[in-house]
Amino acid sequence: MGTRVQLQTLLETITSSVYYQPPETVKISYPCIIYTLDKSNTRFASDKPYNIHLGYTVTVIDKNPDSNIPEEVAMLSKCIFNRHYTADNLHHFVFTIYY
Repeated sequence: MGTRVQLQTLLETITSSVYYQPPETVKISYPCIIYTLDKSNTRFASDKPYNIHLGYTVTVIDKNPDSNIPEEVAMLSKCIFNRHYTADNLHHFVFTIYY
């Protein structure tokens, strides 16, 4: 698995507006991808962790409900679509990716 910076670089190949846990003071331009560290999947052997995959919540936000960005994110390895919702006339496509 890669590092968070490598995930950032991968997401930037889909769209240039990618934010990691942005503070509320950041002015966000749309369409964009916002991602946050959310969970980890740890495997144990002899009571010790030997394999840890970090799980990130990746949210694509776009004014266009037919945007191709969510489809591109969905095609990433170990990516799962969770839900879609609309807020402030923006479409939010939420995924979990283990990276």
